[in-house]
Amino acid sequence: MNLERRHLLLAASALPLAAHAHHGWSSFDADRPIYLEGTVKSVRWQNPHAELQLEVAADLQLPANLAQRAVPAQTAPVDGKALLAKAVLPTRKDRQWEIELAPLTRMQAWQVQPIKPGAAVSVVGFTLRDEKGDAVVRAEYLFVGGKAYGLRSSPA
Repeated sequence: MNLERRHLLLAASALPLAAHAHHGWSSFDADRPIYLEGTVKSVRWQNPHAELQLEVAADLQLPANLAQRAVPAQTAPVDGKALLAKAVLPTRKDRQWEIELAPLTRMQAWQVQPIKPGAAVSVVGFTLRDEKGDAVVRAEYLFVGGKAYGLRSSPA
């Protein structure tokens, strides 16, 4: 077997593992945004998208001013104000959540600096339907260091 073919077979054999590690977008409940805030425990600042492990407090509360937070315009049609007004806390009580952020090119377009463990962040995003399965959120908005970042598309 030639070297090129061997490399192709190795790459193909890794595909099922990579596909299993990420959830399809249709798995997320886009009708029920949730709010999380906490301390970053670990970071994977790499493609296909950046990820954070977030530890949330047991007494997590929805901020009274969440619906009034300013959110930036995006190139995708996102009604940020309505999304924030609709956000709720998750019903499950997991203390550790995986937060799926945007691809690195989009994070760079928003000028998000790499987030370090220990940072305080909050997110509004979508979890899996009926909160089944892993404690994972696809972030729609990321709030860090007093700034809000829209992650569905590039800045408008």
